[in-house]
Amino acid sequence: MATTFDVLFLGAGPGGYVGAIRAAQLGLTVGVVEKDKPGGVCVNIGCIPTKALLHSAEVVNLLRHAKDLGITTGEISTDYGVAMKRSRRVSEQNSKGVEFLFKKHKIELIKGTGKLLPGRKIAVTGGAELTATKAVVVATGSRPKDLPQLGLKLDRKTMISSDEALFLEAAPTSIAIVGAGAVGCEFADIFNAFGAQVTLLEVLPRILPVEDGEMSDVVAKAFRKRGITVHAGAQIQSAAVEKDGATIRFTVAGKPETLKVEKILIATGRAPNTEGIGLEAAGVKLTDRGFIQVDGALKTTAAGVYAIGDVAGPPLLAHKGSREGIVAAEAIAGQNPHPIDYTGVPGATYCHPEVASVGLTEEKCKEQQLEYAVGRFPFSANGRARTMGETDGLVKIIRGKKYGEILGAHVAGPQATELIHELVVARANEYTVEEIELAIHAHPTLSEAVAEAALDAMGRVIHI
Repeated sequence: MATTFDVLFLGAGPGGYVGAIRAAQLGLTVGVVEKDKPGGVCVNIGCIPTKALLHSAEVVNLLRHAKDLGITTGEISTDYGVAMKRSRRVSEQNSKGVEFLFKKHKIELIKGTGKLLPGRKIAVTGGAELTATKAVVVATGSRPKDLPQLGLKLDRKTMISSDEALFLEAAPTSIAIVGAGAVGCEFADIFNAFGAQVTLLEVLPRILPVEDGEMSDVVAKAFRKRGITVHAGAQIQSAAVEKDGATIRFTVAGKPETLKVEKILIATGRAPNTEGIGLEAAGVKLTDRGFIQVDGALKTTAAGVYAIGDVAGPPLLAHKGSREGIVAAEAIAGQNPHPIDYTGVPGATYCHPEVASVGLTEEKCKEQQLEYAVGRFPFSANGRARTMGETDGLVKIIRGKKYGEILGAHVAGPQATELIHELVVARANEYTVEEIELAIHAHPTLSEAVAEAALDAMGRVIHI
């Protein structure tokens, strides 16, 4: 094994492995230190297995309404354990895919726990001391966090995080999910499909609080229709593990509630993995929120040390980390990469209905006192959505009044996480709403709803 490389990556998640591949493409010798499986949280205990389970949940819900499509089925039964094992196989395939890509690009994978040392070095537990002649890139990611002050302390059995939820052999009969961001809403969708009685608790006034309010309303309405109990504005008072489950106490609009459940899933956010990796000794400083301090080029306060992905701050999204990995690799190789526009990072929530967005919400536009017009088009008026029986939700485009720029775009409904990219590309290239409408959209497609929302933002919608 080599001990000297041009660049070393500490962590092989979506930021680290993508950055490593880009660095190798640019002719650099690359080493990646990873204590677990390549692919990081996203591939192994995050994005990929969760989406596999969500696909299973979607099929379950589709089969329950098969009769409406002219299909007769027998009694529908579910087995979360089988779906879980399938999700593990998918994750394993993706992880092995990363290893294959490392071999293809002659990237050396060093398995072990790494610790940053001064002078662009990494010490690997039980192994060698590695040196980078050009740079070290810290890509150690994040982990679920709990709220021990409220009794919400992970014990990995009754009070669980998304990590443990992905390995359950059976769905719980009842579950309280604390936190209704993307993770909370996705697991609410999954466990509801597999027969659990789900209660979703969010301290803020609405679920999916970072999304546009209208999108949150679409999901809350759909969840309640499917039997998920949704409490927004819930103030958690206490929670405790008991021999046969857990009890959580909270208030909603001042009214006290007590709920007994089999499990509590804590989905209240993630904390960066900065402890025990030698940052202080190497001269790497943290922000007040505990993330690694970086500049616009992703350089830390230590010479020759970069940080990317979750550990470098929000948004904590795999695709944001991957782009940072590419930018860091190109900068280290002496190129002049295009700076990252963090306002153009799309958000995506894969529950049913899906939610996706880019840019400002209408609430943010009001807060910033911008002059804007809103275009909306409901999927209930879209021909393709009707053929699919997927008519919940809408496309919403926020148009700057003076120049016609896309201030924000939001989709809640079928295939929202795919539809958003037309608007992401448009916004990245500074297309106006008028130019979106100039593109002829095939009929019948869900994408026509994007064109119609653009028309509505200009005051001339056709189909409503």
